[in-house]
Amino acid sequence: MDKAGAAKSCTLGDRSTSDITVRLTNREGRPEWFYSHSSILINKSKFFADQLSHLDSTACIEIHCSDFDYDHHVSLLRLLYLPEDSVVDSFDSVKTAIGILQVAVALHCEEITQSCIQYLEAIPWEDKEEEEILKAVSKLGPVAMPIVARLQPVDLSTTRNVFVSAIRFATSIAAPCLPFGDELKTSAQEQVEYMLGEDEDTSLITADDEVKSVVKMGLSQICSSFEKELSSLLLESDLTSEAVEDRVLRSLSDLEWMCNILPKMDLMKEFVSNWTEISGRILTVVEDRKLDFLMWGLKVKLIEVTGKVLEAVGYGNVILPPPCRVQLLKTWLPYIRKMKPLLDSKGNEDLGFPHKMDEDLCESIEGAIVSLILALPSNDQADILADWMKTEQVRYPDLSEAFEVWCYRTKSAKRRLVEGLDKVGNAAVSL
Repeated sequence: MDKAGAAKSCTLGDRSTSDITVRLTNREGRPEWFYSHSSILINKSKFFADQLSHLDSTACIEIHCSDFDYDHHVSLLRLLYLPEDSVVDSFDSVKTAIGILQVAVALHCEEITQSCIQYLEAIPWEDKEEEEILKAVSKLGPVAMPIVARLQPVDLSTTRNVFVSAIRFATSIAAPCLPFGDELKTSAQEQVEYMLGEDEDTSLITADDEVKSVVKMGLSQICSSFEKELSSLLLESDLTSEAVEDRVLRSLSDLEWMCNILPKMDLMKEFVSNWTEISGRILTVVEDRKLDFLMWGLKVKLIEVTGKVLEAVGYGNVILPPPCRVQLLKTWLPYIRKMKPLLDSKGNEDLGFPHKMDEDLCESIEGAIVSLILALPSNDQADILADWMKTEQVRYPDLSEAFEVWCYRTKSAKRRLVEGLDKVGNAAVSL
């Protein structure tokens, strides 16, 4: 009789037709007898086939189980009586399938093992279930490896292609998939950040010329979109609408996102260069009379992004020639100096005013500006410091530290010059 025929003609627990008993015993010694059929056990399990080949006249096979896997042994015995194509449909959870799989491997039940693998490989897992599967597979060896095929690392080329596609979505190089364009873009940005986490392959991906090219293209696209949205403000008839400001802020948030990921790719210089190039045009819009008492959230966010640029340049993470550094400072320093007291005043008038330069932001910008100034040629330092002392707003940013260092350096330089001239004069007299 074939396997299917045997399974149909026999029923687990049918004492009248049973010719073998399987006794399951747990750690507490609680036994349970299952009236079985040797034809089923031999056909479905190499373990039972081996046991039956050495069995004496007692016609009983005893298996010691733990509290954890007792129920899984019982389930496996029942599955032995099902047709092969019905086993997969009998599973009702990942936990059950994992438990039965471990027992099936131990008892060398190939059909049930393959059915468990087929089930676990096909269905979605929750996070906790994934951990259980990985733990179980690590003990089962190669037989269970198909289950974790979805978790195996892919080759570098495939990873690069996924990363490039995510960048295209995140920077809107690819056309948005309406009506889910913004949601997809946000999701893609999150995935790009995750993929840029510390990993052995990350440096290989980010060093790839194609990846860098796509990222630069994405940065250009975002800068262009932001400029377009910002310029459109001056054409709006109702600038008090929150929807108008939200639209520009979303575009600026994309730029801020680029500012956060580019240092991980050694491309922050690209951002700084683009920001320096468009800074003048940005300030032309935000300092227009139409926006004098509006768009405070936009103005604060601009200062936050500029602060990151100043930090990158001021602390030497991005190397720019002196004229570019001077231009960056002279462009943004007056604006920051003007906005800080205005924002403070608004906050004092309205305690619920949400748009403020918090202490951390103020300190980071001030420190970056001081560091940036002190790295400039002394004449440029003098110009900036003189302009700072002429203004009414000398309290922020406080450049007194830069001024003190400049004074010390100037005196030291003058003293060295005088000493050098004296040495030259003495040498001439001695001749």
